[in-house]
Amino acid sequence: MNLYKIKNTLMACAFGALLPLAGCNDYLDRAPLSEVTPDAFLLTEADLAAYTVGAYQFPSHVGFSLGTFGIDNGTDNQATTNASNIWVPGEKRVSQTGGAWSFTSIRNINYFINKSVDNWQAGKLIGNSNNIEHYIGEGYFLRAYEYFNKLQSLGDFPIVKSTLPDEEDILVESSRRDPRNEVARFILADLDSAIMLMNNAPSGGKNRLTQNAALLLKSRVGLYEGSWLTYHKGTAHVPGGPGWPGADYNEGFTIDIDSEIDFFLSEAMDAAKLLADAVPLEVNYKDNGYDSSENPYFRMFSSEDLSGYEEVLFWRDYDPSLGINHSLNAYLNRNGGNSGYTREFVDNVLMENGLPIYASGSGYQGDDYISDVKEGRDNRLQLFMKAPGELRLLDRVNNDGSPLLIDNPNILDLIESRYVTGYGLKKGFTYFFQQSEGNQGSVGCIVFRATEAYLNYIEASYIKEGLVNATAKGYWEAIRNRGGVNPDFMATANATDMSIEAENDFAAYSAGLLLNDPILYNIRRERRVELMSEGFRLYDLKRWRALDQLKTQPHIIEGFKLWGPMKAWYTDEETGETSLITPEDGGTPNVSSPSESQYIRPYRVVLAETNLVKDGYSWAYAHYLEPIAVQHFIISTPDKSGNPDNSVIYQNPYWTTNANSGAVE
Repeated sequence: MNLYKIKNTLMACAFGALLPLAGCNDYLDRAPLSEVTPDAFLLTEADLAAYTVGAYQFPSHVGFSLGTFGIDNGTDNQATTNASNIWVPGEKRVSQTGGAWSFTSIRNINYFINKSVDNWQAGKLIGNSNNIEHYIGEGYFLRAYEYFNKLQSLGDFPIVKSTLPDEEDILVESSRRDPRNEVARFILADLDSAIMLMNNAPSGGKNRLTQNAALLLKSRVGLYEGSWLTYHKGTAHVPGGPGWPGADYNEGFTIDIDSEIDFFLSEAMDAAKLLADAVPLEVNYKDNGYDSSENPYFRMFSSEDLSGYEEVLFWRDYDPSLGINHSLNAYLNRNGGNSGYTREFVDNVLMENGLPIYASGSGYQGDDYISDVKEGRDNRLQLFMKAPGELRLLDRVNNDGSPLLIDNPNILDLIESRYVTGYGLKKGFTYFFQQSEGNQGSVGCIVFRATEAYLNYIEASYIKEGLVNATAKGYWEAIRNRGGVNPDFMATANATDMSIEAENDFAAYSAGLLLNDPILYNIRRERRVELMSEGFRLYDLKRWRALDQLKTQPHIIEGFKLWGPMKAWYTDEETGETSLITPEDGGTPNVSSPSESQYIRPYRVVLAETNLVKDGYSWAYAHYLEPIAVQHFIISTPDKSGNPDNSVIYQNPYWTTNANSGAVE
C-alpha cells in the first residue's frame, strides 16, 4: 500500500500545508521550513487573516466564460452547445483516480483551526481580539463549506476534525464514512461556531466572509439535508434506507428519519429568519429591460462595487489593473456566450398579474417574437433576458449617433459566442464599454445574497408545517413585490395546472410522481425564477428528487420559436437565401427540423448515434451522487491487499468499484 497516496488522499502530514493556496501553486509560495515553522506561524492577527483568505474557493467569474452565470447550463433552465453526460445513463463513469473524494482543503483548514484555537486558548495570539475571533470563525465557516460540498457530491463522508499522524492504520481507519445526516449535523455545529465568533464588519468589508454569510449557509445546509431526507426517504440514498451501502459499515447505527427531517428544517428556519429579518431586499424600479442602468436590482448583479448593496452579503472584487479580471461581459454583452434560457424556463415564468401564461385572462402575447414573450411578464424575465432592440451600451453610439442596441440572437455563431436557444442571458449585463472589453471585466461577483434566506425559510417552513405561515407569507410577498409580480401567491396556485407545468419543469415531480400541491410547486417556481442563472438549479433538482421521471420519460430541451416569423432573421435581405440548414436539407445541419417542433431543439441538430442526447435528457438514480474513484478503495484496505472489496470505504448506491463503469440499476 502506498502511504504517500493515503496521506494525500486523507489528511497528509502532521501539521498540514502552511498556506492553502488554490490551483497549481499549492506549494510554490511556501517559505522554507527553516524560516516558517509550525511554532512560528499563526501567532498574529495578520497570519490568521492571510491564511483564511487564501482558502477562499468560492464560485466566481473567472477566465473566458460566463462564470457563475453559466453554472446552470445543462439543466432545464439553461442549455449550452454540448450536453452534460449526467443526462446519459452509462456515460457518466467511475474514474480510476481523482474525483470528489479529496481531503486537501479539509486538511489545510483543520490545521488552521487546530493551531489557531490552541494558540488562542493559550493566549499566544497577537492582535485585535475581535478580529482574531472573526478569523477563527472564518476557519469554521470554511470547513463547513468544504464539508457541505462533500455532502452534496458524495453524501456519507468521513468526519475528520484534526490533522492526523503519519500512521497508516490510523489513516485507513479514519477513511470510514459517517452517515450523511451526521455529516450535516457536524456542518451545522461548525457554522454555529462561525456565527458565534464572526461579525458583520470585518476588515475588508463584504469582500470577506461575515456572520450573515454564515447564517445564510446554515439555512442552506439545513434546508438541503431536510429536503433531501424528505424526498429520498425510503431509498438507498438515505441512511438506514433499503439498500443503503453503509449498513454493514456502521454497526449499531439507527436513525429516526422524521425526527432528523424536523431538526434540519427547524435549523434552516431559525437561521433564515434571523438573516431575513435583518436584511431588506434591494429596490427594483420595474423597468421593461430596455435600459436598466439605473435600476438598483439590476445593477446589483452588474456593478463594479457591490459594497453598497445591503442584500449582498459576500462578493468578489475585480481590478484589471492588478490582473484580477474576467471575460464574463465580453460574452454576456456582445453575444450569447454559448448559453441560453430554455423554452421550458421562459414559459414557466408567470405574468406580472401572477397568472401562468396558459391561464385564462393572463394577457400573454405569445412567442412569435422575443419582445412579445417578455411583454407583461414577471419583471425578472423582462430584466434578465435579452431582446433584440434593447440598449447595449450607454457610453458608445453608432456612427450616425443612434444608440448601440442588442442584435438578433446569432444561433449559428462560433460555439463560444453562440446563442444556443435564442433566449439570451442578461443577468450581470453591463452598459459600459470598458467593462465588456476582452478580458477587462471588472463587474463584481455575488457569492451570497440575502434573498436566498427568504426562499429557504418559505420552503423549509412549508415542508415542516404544511402551510404558509405568517412569516413565510411576508417573505414571499416581499420577493414577489420586488420581482414585479402580483404578490397574491394563492391566485397563482389556484390557476396552476400541474399537468401543463410538468411539460416545462422537472421540479413538477418528486420521486417520479407529479406534485399534487400547487402551493409547494409554486414555492419551487419562485426559487427557479428568483435564482435564475445563479447556479442553484441542479442542486435543487437533486435534493427534490425531481429527476426520477426522466428514466422513463426523456425530455428534449427547446429554445425560442425559430420556425415562426423569427426565421426571417436568418435570411439574407439581398439574396433571399436562408442560412438555416435542417437535417432534411442535406449537407451539415445547423438547426433542428421544423417538422419536429416550431421551437429550436439544440440537441436535435445532429441526429447521428454519436449524439447521445438526441432522444432527450434521461436519468439514472446513481447520478444523484458522485461515484468514488477506484484509487481510494485500493489504498484504504486494512489488510493491505489493495482489493477494493476489502476497503473500509463503500461505494455510492448504483455505482461499482470498477474503473470506467457506468451506473448499474
